[in-house]
Amino acid sequence: MTDDGSPDGRPDEGPDEGLTAAEAAVLAYEGRTWPGPGAKERAIREGLGMTPVRYYQLLNVLMDDPRALAHAPGTVNRLRRIREAQRARR
Repeated sequence: MTDDGSPDGRPDEGPDEGLTAAEAAVLAYEGRTWPGPGAKERAIREGLGMTPVRYYQLLNVLMDDPRALAHAPGTVNRLRRIREAQRARR
């Protein structure tokens, strides 16, 4: 333990335990519904300031991150189920 009482030297950051603003925003976007084709990609570019490719790369990493599961369990578990179903079809 360190002087601040945390085992790893980082201050207690609450339930998100260090999710960055971008990571939390990606999970929030993924939890939304979108009105039609292209709306989500446009919102990613304009709202998050990243390309859709980068968004999906980050999302794939977050699907296996326990911090993301603690932050948005419904979204992460839904994405994991979809991923497993796609793998089973291959």
